[in-house]
Order: sequence, then C-alpha cells, then structure tokens
Amino acid sequence: MCRGSDFRTLKLRSFTDSEQKEDRKTPTSRQRSIKKTKIEAIEKMPITQEDFGHTKDGRLVVRYTLSNKNGMVVKIINFGAAITSIEMPDKAGNIADVVLGHDKLEGYENGRFYFGIVAGRHANRIAKGRFVIDGKEYQLETNNGPNHLHGGFKGFGVMLWNASVEGTTLQLTHISPDGEQSYPGELTAEVTYELTDENILNVVYSAVTTAPTPINLTNHSYFNLAGHNGGTINQHRIRIDADRYIPVNEELIPSGEMASVQDTVFDLREQVELNDRIKDAPKGGIDHSFCLNSPALDKPSIKLVDPASGRSLDVSTTQPGVHFYTGNFLDGSTAGKEGVCYPRNGGLCLETGNFPDAINHDNFPKAILRPGEKYLQATAFKFSW
Repeated sequence: MCRGSDFRTLKLRSFTDSEQKEDRKTPTSRQRSIKKTKIEAIEKMPITQEDFGHTKDGRLVVRYTLSNKNGMVVKIINFGAAITSIEMPDKAGNIADVVLGHDKLEGYENGRFYFGIVAGRHANRIAKGRFVIDGKEYQLETNNGPNHLHGGFKGFGVMLWNASVEGTTLQLTHISPDGEQSYPGELTAEVTYELTDENILNVVYSAVTTAPTPINLTNHSYFNLAGHNGGTINQHRIRIDADRYIPVNEELIPSGEMASVQDTVFDLREQVELNDRIKDAPKGGIDHSFCLNSPALDKPSIKLVDPASGRSLDVSTTQPGVHFYTGNFLDGSTAGKEGVCYPRNGGLCLETGNFPDAINHDNFPKAILRPGEKYLQATAFKFSW
C-alpha cells in the first residue's frame, strides 16, 4: 500500500475569506507555491508496504520499501527489523542489490547468518553468557559454543517488531520483557530507518529500561558492492579510521586489550584491497572490532569501494567501534536470494557498536543502561557510484 502525503506536517498558514475568493479565479504565486510544496511532500514520502509472509505461528510480516529520486531502493521487514535489499546503480547505471539475504521469510526465521537483522539485546559476544551488575550475577543462554551471541537463540533478530511510518521514516519498536533470554528489566527498543535524496541510509537506535541491563544494538547487513550475487568481496577496498583493534582468543572473546594496528593485518588506516588482508588474517578472514579514532556523524570513519562497479559506501557513526567481519563462516551451503549460494567472503559486515564482551571489561565503553537513562546511537550509510 502506498501512503499519500501527510499534510499535517506542512506548515501552511490559513487563508482569509478574501484570499480564498481570489484563489478560485486564477493561480496566484501563493497557489503555485502551495502546489509545489504538496508535490515535494509526496515525493519525500516514498514508503510503501506489502505482505512478506507469515511466521511459523501465523503472524503477518510486512516488507517496507524506501526509495529516493536517484534510483536507490531499500527494503526492510518488521521481522528482525531486517534490511532485506539495497538496490543502487553502478557507474554505468546498472542496478544491483548490494546486500545478502533471503527471498522468503523462512530464511530469516532460521536466522543462521543474521542477514540484515538488528542484533540485540546485546550484539556480539558475552563470554560464557555471564555478567555482574551491582553485585548480582546473571547467566544468559549460550548459543555460540560456550558463549552468548547477538542476544541468544531468541534475540531481536527473530522478533516481530511493531512498525509505523512517519513521513520518510520507518519506525520499528520491540518491547523486550523482563527476563527475555534471561536479560534483566523490560527494555523498549526502537530503530528508525530513513533514506534521503543524498543516498544516505540513516539508522537510529534508542532504548529505555526498567532495570539495569546490558545493551548493544547494531545492524548485521552483509555488503557486497558488486551485487549480492557478485562472488567474493576480496577485490573490494576498505579504509577504517582506527589506530587500535580488539584482539580475541580462539572463541573470539577479547582479553580486554586494545592493541595497536601498526604492523598488523588490521592496519586499515589507508585504503587497501581486502584480498591483501584476508589471505594473511587468522583463519582466512577478519572478525574483529576496531576502536574508531573519532566517531561522529559528520565524519566518515569507514570507506568501502568496489573499483569494478564504481560503487562506494561511507559509514559515519556515534558508536565507539565497528565490528568488521569478512563473511568467514559463509560456506556456500545456504541458498540466498535468487537461489545464490553465498561463498566464503561473499559479503562483509560493518557492525557499528560497542566492543564484544564490553559488559565484562571496565576499560571498554559503558555497556549498561539504567532506568532513567536513554540509549541513543546513530549510524549513517552513504552510498555513491
């Protein structure tokens, strides 16, 4: 269903009786201005919606489509608040979908690779699923070997979010009950998506809680600027403005150290081809968090380029870090969109957020949200071609 313009958002002053009579005769400059304003309002409200299937327990899932005047199209479902596709031109005008995903809801319900979802209540890993707040120890379920990952088996990525459209913004809300996946406190989480005519996808995360709780929200989209069916991302080039990264053990759990990237495969401060880093990285790929030097929305901290297509992505964020994952666990065994079986390194994730296991390391950025506080973080993805 296509939503028309909401004229309540337009600040148009009322006419007097004499002005209304004048306007019935010939179009005045005021009328022409009003007509132009109404047209602009319609052009800036491109969000449409359609059914995307039903969950296993019979609930309807809706897919929302955001578009702009430059040919970009972003599709999002309210299951997992997941980005299911991002369509954009290349330098020759050819359109491609540049994120990995599934054609059907079933793939997202299975949730093996977290394609496009919002991860929470705590994205990334918590060691042994344990943490202490105010002297009380909590034990979460362990769904990644002995550790807790992306909020557990029933994390935010497999929840049906409540959706509403406000102007050019899609707003998705999930109320996580006290004790959900053993997390303390009722958490009300909200994520908003907006696509601008400057080809920026703005993502804003906010949350409030009734009890102290860990929180770390991020988006888990896999990007391949050659197209979701474009093979590996090895020929992409990347730059991450980070002097330090987070070393991890065999279980991808940090020791708490923030190490220098100097003279390591993690030195991405100058744009490099990914193939040069992946082949020398531990276990054939990167799956590490980087400590951003000066995160801010007005300054990109990350740049990704596909030289062949001319597509590029600049990422700006308020978050302290980015977890850079080169799709090392993709194995070609699961069919994605259009039946494509995504290979190892078939896409990469740029998960802006806090550091893994931050709740258990005092030297990492704050990971606890308390009653009366508001969690508020934002990330901007700017696409170019």
